[in-house]
Amino acid sequence: MLENIDFELVNWSRGQFALTAMFHWIFVPLTLGLSYMLAFMETMYYKTGDPEWKRITKFWMKLFGINFAIGVATGIILEFEFGTNWSNYSWFVGDIFGAPLAIEGIMAFFLESTFIAVMFFGWDKVSKRFHLTATWLTAVGASLSALWILVANAWMQNPVGTLFNPDTARNEMVDFWAILFSETAVNKFLHTVTSGFVIAALFVVGVSSWFLIKKREHLFAKRSIVIASVFGLISSLILTGTGDSSAKEIVKTQPMKFAAMEALYEGQTQAPLVAFGILKGSDLHQNLDEDSRPDFYMKIEIPSMLSVLAHNNPNSYVAGIKDHIMGNEEQGIMSYYEKIERGYHAQQELLAFKEAQKQDPNGEAFLSLKAQFEDPDFIENHMQYFGYGSFYDPDPEQLKKNAFTMVPPISMTFYAFHIMVILGGYFLVLFAVFLFLVLRNQLHDKVWLLWAAVWTIPLGFVASQAGWIVAEVGRQPWVIQDLMPTMRGVSHIDTLSVMITFFLFAIVFIGLFIAEVKIMVKQIKIGPKKKEDPNNV
Repeated sequence: MLENIDFELVNWSRGQFALTAMFHWIFVPLTLGLSYMLAFMETMYYKTGDPEWKRITKFWMKLFGINFAIGVATGIILEFEFGTNWSNYSWFVGDIFGAPLAIEGIMAFFLESTFIAVMFFGWDKVSKRFHLTATWLTAVGASLSALWILVANAWMQNPVGTLFNPDTARNEMVDFWAILFSETAVNKFLHTVTSGFVIAALFVVGVSSWFLIKKREHLFAKRSIVIASVFGLISSLILTGTGDSSAKEIVKTQPMKFAAMEALYEGQTQAPLVAFGILKGSDLHQNLDEDSRPDFYMKIEIPSMLSVLAHNNPNSYVAGIKDHIMGNEEQGIMSYYEKIERGYHAQQELLAFKEAQKQDPNGEAFLSLKAQFEDPDFIENHMQYFGYGSFYDPDPEQLKKNAFTMVPPISMTFYAFHIMVILGGYFLVLFAVFLFLVLRNQLHDKVWLLWAAVWTIPLGFVASQAGWIVAEVGRQPWVIQDLMPTMRGVSHIDTLSVMITFFLFAIVFIGLFIAEVKIMVKQIKIGPKKKEDPNNV
């Protein structure tokens, strides 16, 4: 039941983690994308011997290094928060969640940090081939680091390859490969990493456009734009494909999130896609019931497109918010009320198991309950809804309210999803136009377009942050889908301490962000070195 929950503590803990994660994700995508573009640029230098490619590589490498250093600082804080603010979550699933994080630290981060030193300081100390190898391995290390973090996050969205152990009351890993290669993990890795590639490509195009506006470094700028535009265009196309795959996977594993993404209350066949819309109200999820549902001041729809997006079939049925709360027997959708009852039953059986274990660990009651937790039928029909039991209440009216609190924030999820999609389409067109014009040598006099590229740099980060809002806010109230509500994962600590650290972190992160922007701007204004020493080429 919910009356024993300190929601002030929950909200401040969520806010602190969101603050850290969102600042961390300002730095990470730029690191992911720039690392590969550096490798491509240095490959051009290795193959051609042209010193201009070395100048280009070293300039972008300098900006990469500034961003990498600050990203590491925020990432370390983020991992510590799992133990300080989310200890109940860490205890409940530490056997699963800890493995990817450990691999990330031992293998990926070690690889990345080892070769990044060679990449920065080995220009005159190692051979061209070894230095190029170090640059490529730095890029691979950055992607591997992202892989293990995203695998852990994907498991939270779709917990597979695990089994609940009633003796320890913890989830334990039983199939590592199922976790690593789940559809959710594959889609999340590909979609998230390619979004980082797009951000980095926008950054390189935007900064290079500034040089053209200032009539500086034309060759440097045009070569950089060619590399970034090709890289960004390919990444945008891949991003579109992985986004489509992710949406179809969400329909299967997190259908309420999918309904919130389109503010779809009533399920329907031939469901239209809202291409653009303005919702009425800002906190509909808090008071949502049969008479208070998402509605629009205005919207532009594409007929049947949501059915195509969900099931590749324009005549398919797309379930709405009401279907999941109330159930839809015709479509085979179980109601939240039924899931709450089943989850509550599983929780009560666990309490009985613990009591029997305490009384007589060799007794008949204990052995019978232990066998039940190993029964595939009990696992499928009750344990998979374990987290829903936390919303149980014997009062039918309160139970109804609890069920409706399980709807994620609709407005935030809806707008974040549409901002992400609209900006993604704009980026794809921008890369195509820039590539076309720069190859025809017609870009330098399009000043308005160059300025558009400069001001598009922050939009890349907006789109990326919007994507994470869809992923994380859209799955509320779950910290682990269907198994643990967010409110059950927090540490039992003083709310005031979380509030104080929230503001301390906010000050530190804002300071780091301002410092990075200032350092970046300063280095961009200085530009690449004017001339390379012929003996150092």
